[in-house]
Amino acid sequence: MNHPNLPTTQAAVLAIEAVAARHGRAVRAEHDIGGDQTFAGLIGQDDGPHTLPHEALLEFDGSPRTAVRLFTHDEAAVTVEGIAFDVPRDSVPAFLHALWSDLVHVKVRTFPPSSTLIVTVPGEPSYREALGVHDLTPWLSGKIR
Repeated sequence: MNHPNLPTTQAAVLAIEAVAARHGRAVRAEHDIGGDQTFAGLIGQDDGPHTLPHEALLEFDGSPRTAVRLFTHDEAAVTVEGIAFDVPRDSVPAFLHALWSDLVHVKVRTFPPSSTLIVTVPGEPSYREALGVHDLTPWLSGKIR
């Protein structure tokens, strides 16, 4: 599925905040520009203050516990109940929409014993991450199929 291009961290933050607002989630955002100005010379003078490459951490209220770490090069890590997913930056809003729309479940196998957290984003392959024995929170336990 084609998602809107999110060329900067700030564009991604705005798109993610819009999805959170649609789902009634409060967002706390921390921007980390830091002392590394390696890319500063690549930015034009007219590009504005938010185009300097930087990282951002967004944390959301409610259940499941969710956080998004945006990196400078189109990378993002979405953490759901302590389980980290690598998600392309352009797909993060769709991933969060799927998560908060309850398109998520935990698949449990008896033999060999294993559990997998699966987030189904329409139009994309499902995102899957293995769960350890001690990773099951009450929210994750409620998603077992």
